[in-house]
Amino acid sequence: MTVFIGGIIVLAAVLGGYVLSHGELVALWQPFELLIIGGAALGAFITANPAKITARTFAAVPKLLSGSRFTKSLYLELLSLMYQLFNIIRREGLIAIERHIEDPEESEIFSRFPMVTQDKHALDFICDYLRLMVIGDMTSYELENLMDVDLETHHHEKLAPSHALAKVADALPGFGIVAAVLGIVITMQSLGGPPEVIGVHVAAALVGTFLGILLAYGFIAPLSNALEYRALEEGKYFECIKVCILASVNGMPPQIAVEFGRKTLTSNVRPDFYELEECVKGLR
Repeated sequence: MTVFIGGIIVLAAVLGGYVLSHGELVALWQPFELLIIGGAALGAFITANPAKITARTFAAVPKLLSGSRFTKSLYLELLSLMYQLFNIIRREGLIAIERHIEDPEESEIFSRFPMVTQDKHALDFICDYLRLMVIGDMTSYELENLMDVDLETHHHEKLAPSHALAKVADALPGFGIVAAVLGIVITMQSLGGPPEVIGVHVAAALVGTFLGILLAYGFIAPLSNALEYRALEEGKYFECIKVCILASVNGMPPQIAVEFGRKTLTSNVRPDFYELEECVKGLR
């Protein structure tokens, strides 16, 4: 929603200032300039990126219109799930969680935390590393190194749409200049004609430059930044899982292990100590 609001503010400020300066909005309506700039940007974007990145970008941008799913409620569910799993390990041993992590969709533990289990990648991450705890003789350092490699790959994939859009934003002013130059070519062809016709062509050429710069810095670059922020939020989510698991591997009690995870969170989504304790008490 903030992306939509921000876009409205950009348009209101630019067009409002233009109109208040006695400009005519109809002069800015140049569909062929938009075709040149937008079509060239789209073609360059498709050429520059693999098909999977293109598809991922088009899928990710509409999701920005909704709020972030990484809320305090989600983190309370995540930490509560981790506590529940660690508590079983502490009371009954590692083998006791095997049936839960082998088939989490049918597990009565995982089913209690739907906000967590609907993210398949996060669910696989939790189950994979708990499975390694069950079947492997790995130290916490070895497990941490493996997690870091896994998370680095995941983070790189999540940032790819943001980087792709950033390159489009960098190119848009250039495509605006292309549209402007083509407009000047048309203007030169009209020399000798009525001054008002030449004026219309010059105005259209200048609008091309204007549109390229406005689209780059008013819309595409902010969208790229918003996608990057969403990727960083997801990275923090996985970091919380990682820290909880490593604390458990190092022998921390369940409540202390999830406290380690809580401390990794930013202030806007971090539940306080007593909120987490109340959730843990409910699980007990």
